[in-house]
Amino acid sequence: MNGINVLCGVGILSTPYAIKQGGWLGLVILVVFALLAWYTGVLLRRCLDSKEGLQTYPDIGHAAFGTTGRIAISIILYVELYACCIEYLILESDNLSKLFPNVHLSIGGLTINSHVFFAILTTLVVMPTTWLRDLTCLSYISAGGVVASILVVICLCWIGVVDHVGFENKGTALNLPGIPIAIGLYGYCYSGHGVFPNIYSSLKNRNQFPSILFTCIGFSTILFTAAAVMGYKMFGEATESQFTLNLPENLVVSKIAVWATVANPITKYALTITPLAMSLEELLPRSQQKYSNIILLRSALVVSTLIIALSVPFFALVMALIGSLFAMLVTYILPCACFLAILKAKATWYQTATCSFIIAVGVTCACVGTYSSLSGIVQNYAT
Repeated sequence: MNGINVLCGVGILSTPYAIKQGGWLGLVILVVFALLAWYTGVLLRRCLDSKEGLQTYPDIGHAAFGTTGRIAISIILYVELYACCIEYLILESDNLSKLFPNVHLSIGGLTINSHVFFAILTTLVVMPTTWLRDLTCLSYISAGGVVASILVVICLCWIGVVDHVGFENKGTALNLPGIPIAIGLYGYCYSGHGVFPNIYSSLKNRNQFPSILFTCIGFSTILFTAAAVMGYKMFGEATESQFTLNLPENLVVSKIAVWATVANPITKYALTITPLAMSLEELLPRSQQKYSNIILLRSALVVSTLIIALSVPFFALVMALIGSLFAMLVTYILPCACFLAILKAKATWYQTATCSFIIAVGVTCACVGTYSSLSGIVQNYAT
């Protein structure tokens, strides 16, 4: 359940848009990423078993490349978590403004539209949750993210079948110019490797990890594919960056889907930002590590995500950037690099060749996808 909860996040909302960008054949990328994600997850397990005391991803980085490896991997993981929090605020702003498009706030001569208003409101709601020392209650609530993801897909299917929206759009087989963005969106779907070492370390029977990982990735891939195919068949070239923005506003099922989408990130925000906040707190002098200072630090961190979310309110492009850059590093490139560094003497020629191939694919996808995502953000600013 923890593994599926990590994978089945907001990425599922953009899978129909990914087909719009890359065409039907782009789904092959999703399947390939799923298989490679399972293989690199197993490699992480091999790394954890190579030495006593290894439990986390930074531990693997330290075993592979020393202190430099630990620091580099920690920074990459924390920046990825920070970027996900930005994505949560953009998601909340987009979906709540769809539910309440006429909401606005006037302060003097300044008028705040619905997008900005709901981004600020969401920030004010999640900020107190980041002050909590014990996040156990939020952990249980966020586990409902699996249920929420399944519910959203069921609602999409219901609208297409029962409410007769239909699945009439044929779409395009292949759209080469959009493939780089599709790579980033599909890559984001498998950005759970930062947590998998912790899940492995917590298992009572660790021999079951490969099958557990296969089940998590397989189930998630089925959900991703179902949402992608149904959403694109329903909305075609009109597909938005989140398929919830395409759902007919007059239907009760649409409102259920949107509210399920809105509720999920609110419970996950604090859990996502806390590891980064705790690492920053450790940099404070001992005399300054008071609860009041910790609240100020965490509040400033939350406000900074709001500022960036308002500055770069492009959900699909931000997701593609995270998927292209951080997911490629955390999910594909670094597991292979760490495996070769730690176990190269014991690795077979097949494992060495496979790791080298995955690293080459990951670097290529990262370069192409990151360039396209950044170019898209710049073009959106220009227009």
